[in-house]
Amino acid sequence: MPVETGAEKTVTMPEEPKQTQKPAAKHWVAAIVVAVVVGGALTFGILPRVTARTTLRKENAQMALPMVAVVRPERTAEAEEVVLPANVQAFISAPIYARTNGYLKKWYADIGAHVKEGQLLAEIETPEVDQQLQQARADLGTAQANLHLAEITANRYQDLLKSNSVSQQETDNATGALAANKATVRANEANVSRLQQLQSFEKIYAPFTGVITARKTDIGDLIDAGASGGSKTDLFDIAQPDRLRVYVNVPEAYSQAAKPGLTADLTLAEFPGRRFQGRLVRTAEAIDPASRTLLVEIAVLNPTGVLLTGSYAEVHVKLPAASSSYVVPVNSLLFRKEGLRLAVVKDGKAVLTPVTPGHDFGDRMEIVGGLQGEESIIVNPPDSIISGQSVRISQSATGDSL
Repeated sequence: MPVETGAEKTVTMPEEPKQTQKPAAKHWVAAIVVAVVVGGALTFGILPRVTARTTLRKENAQMALPMVAVVRPERTAEAEEVVLPANVQAFISAPIYARTNGYLKKWYADIGAHVKEGQLLAEIETPEVDQQLQQARADLGTAQANLHLAEITANRYQDLLKSNSVSQQETDNATGALAANKATVRANEANVSRLQQLQSFEKIYAPFTGVITARKTDIGDLIDAGASGGSKTDLFDIAQPDRLRVYVNVPEAYSQAAKPGLTADLTLAEFPGRRFQGRLVRTAEAIDPASRTLLVEIAVLNPTGVLLTGSYAEVHVKLPAASSSYVVPVNSLLFRKEGLRLAVVKDGKAVLTPVTPGHDFGDRMEIVGGLQGEESIIVNPPDSIISGQSVRISQSATGDSL
């Protein structure tokens, strides 16, 4: 309290109590400490948990996405080799039949014999034809004698008619008899010529140069030409093996590419590792409705005769392929009611892309439409996959190709 003494008055200002400042400062310090503690707790305790929980949630969502393996389509080669079964045939082959009836007198060529065109192969005894030829020649002689007499008579009557020694009727009769005898002579000459032709058929000649592949008769066998309605007798089979015809049934899918001029190689089991070159020379230009194939002929030169007619072979034909076609594995295809689809990954999502199929190679399928070549195609896509579905790409499969 202020104290007044005498004349001098001393005024003392009241002092702030020190006890009121210290508690306020402590409160502020405590608040700051609490804030720091709370902030530290949030920073080092709650926030990491929240962040970890968010990260875990994202990872779980990511892990929940289906993982897929992808491949890229492979562009087809410029020329595609197609292997097809084929039958090897001789360029010319024919059975040899008899043209006259009789008995086989002798044969001169057996199987495997190389014969020339016009070479004698066999002889047939035809006693009936021989007798008929003798009779026809006798009839021709008689007709020629009658013709000679008719000519003399007709000429004589013509001379007598000039002097009116005979009538016109008698002259006309003589002239008519001459014409009839001429016709009889011509008929007998034709009969003799026919029988001579039949007699010439007693000898069997090779129609062309080749190899005898079968002999189906022997000495003493009855030969029937089939003129009386019986079955014809096949004496020999002959083939020309220096050139071969190879017939191949090409599937309809390749029919437009199979054009004359293409090269084709033959492979046979009896010649491992060896190929025989040929050339496609002609096609049937029509699809067989029963097999849906195009019949093509391939010519192969066989000068040494190493290839045997009737052999089974495989033909390797290089057919030009479409430049815009690709090949994908068959296990990437989706068969939907809308048509054939491929599941393509774009921006992390599956997109069902319609495609047009081409040739089926078994484990692979040609795609001729719908692909650009840079797509990431899902392998073994689930049947439930839909367009817009998010997917994860397996890192081990990313960028793989066929």
